[in-house]
Amino acid sequence: MTVTASDTDRSQTEGPGGLAVGRPSAVWVLIAGLLGLAASVTLTVEKIELLINPDYVPSCSINPVLSCGSVMVTPQASAFGFPNPLIGIVAFSVVVVTGVLAVTGVRLPRWYWAGLAIGTVLGAAFVHWLIFQSLYRIGALCPYCMVVWAVTIPLAVVTAVIALRPQTEADDAGAGNIVYQWRWSLVALWFTSLVLLILVRFWEYWSTLL
Repeated sequence: MTVTASDTDRSQTEGPGGLAVGRPSAVWVLIAGLLGLAASVTLTVEKIELLINPDYVPSCSINPVLSCGSVMVTPQASAFGFPNPLIGIVAFSVVVVTGVLAVTGVRLPRWYWAGLAIGTVLGAAFVHWLIFQSLYRIGALCPYCMVVWAVTIPLAVVTAVIALRPQTEADDAGAGNIVYQWRWSLVALWFTSLVLLILVRFWEYWSTLL
């Protein structure tokens, strides 16, 4: 059975030019890249403003819990010796370019998608470290950072599905198919767990708003 790029994500083909990615996945990669890039650029601008003027109040400092300013001044915000958003600008720029190519029907080789999947999984691991630090060490949440969190996990799942999916329905078995079948359930479970962690961690504050 031959499957074209215009078909759904149920199957995909790999020809001499690379994988033909289903349009839903291609569009999601592009949207996730744009959202992540926008959040990273905004965080970088806010960080520059804060460096110029220590009294500057970032636009995402809303209350004691949702406070970018409280997060930006911590060592965790520059985990590798420079502001974390710079990593996001580079990484999400690659994702945006990939999304544009995929949406326009350009076939990228499986090894490229595998590399992107590995990169997004590593990014997801870094995001989870930042989530832990925000909840249990810093005690504040950065809304723009949460946008990055919210797109990184689904992006990792989607790119993993693209990289692992069988070439044809006849080969529709194995890890790629399992990830494909459970992909949105995994994402929903992750979001639910994260929301519960945030509610429990800051319940004293949330309860004052009721």
